[in-house]
Amino acid sequence: MGTLSPVTRLRAFALFSLLACLAACNLPLGAAGSLPAPEVALATLGSTEVVQPSATATLVPSPTPTPPPHPLSIEYLRAQEFPATELVIEQTLPNGANYYRYIASYFSEGLKQYGLLTVPFGQTPESGWPVIVFNHGYIAPQAYRTTERYVNYVDGFARSGYIVFRPDYRGHDRSEGQAGGAYGRPDYVIDVLNAVAALKAYPDADPNRLGMWGHSMGGYITLRAMLADADIKAGVIWAGVVAAYADMVHVDGRPRFGTRGLLEAYGPPEANPEFWASISANSYLAELPGPLQLHHGTADSSVPAGFSVQLAVQVRQAGGVAELYEYDGDDHNISRFFTSAMLRSIEFFDRHVKGSG
Repeated sequence: MGTLSPVTRLRAFALFSLLACLAACNLPLGAAGSLPAPEVALATLGSTEVVQPSATATLVPSPTPTPPPHPLSIEYLRAQEFPATELVIEQTLPNGANYYRYIASYFSEGLKQYGLLTVPFGQTPESGWPVIVFNHGYIAPQAYRTTERYVNYVDGFARSGYIVFRPDYRGHDRSEGQAGGAYGRPDYVIDVLNAVAALKAYPDADPNRLGMWGHSMGGYITLRAMLADADIKAGVIWAGVVAAYADMVHVDGRPRFGTRGLLEAYGPPEANPEFWASISANSYLAELPGPLQLHHGTADSSVPAGFSVQLAVQVRQAGGVAELYEYDGDDHNISRFFTSAMLRSIEFFDRHVKGSG
């Protein structure tokens, strides 16, 4: 056989390689284990960032939410909003000696409220007339009428050059809402604070000369309203329910002024002093925005005269001003010394409200 040409030798080598490959592909399954393990090439990652596993998160317990203030607390009142609504003249009444008389309305928490409004005759001062908000004492809601009771009291202030507004409180006469009382819920105080807001916006009123008068339950309302609205310059309280709640638990041997239900719900003051302090205006007397004048008959059989005496001491200890007048042998309405008490009240407002503009 002659020598194979280079091309022929190349073709023979390719054929041989093909046959070898086909033979390898047809190996029995058992023979696969005899093949050498494939080599794995490890690529080097240049500057690729190595991701570290994240640290296990530490669970931090959420802080215990602060409970909302009790509705009777001063903090609750301060947290509320009292938007000014329009004071609307609903009815014109016969005039007083030197002042107009009206029934007027405003809104409190969406409820239409009514009250007795007096406005002095004459040219309105450039800044507006000084204002006295008049908070009446307890009268059975079904018997209450806007134009009745306290006639001489209102007349005394109205004659003296003040706008006077005596709000009914909800559920009284035509005022909408449920009359639920003052000592176990904040409704009446809220109605008064909304009345204050309406009066501040009343065109004839001076919002910077605003005082408040209260009798009995109205004294309780006055003290709390002053602590909720610093624009109230001064307060006059006759025979007021102005003791701390803890001091009304044992009045003549029994709980009075709404404290029975509070005792059942929160325990006695000695077991829960923080709660009882939080709902008492007396805990905040250092924050009063203005002076107080207190009047009380020593023979008052409805509200102990000691309530006013104690409040006067507490206000003075807190750095405030509290005038105290006791009327020997007089009753809850200070009937015997009415004229003296009225003159003192008017003079006090003249000094601290009318003259404050």
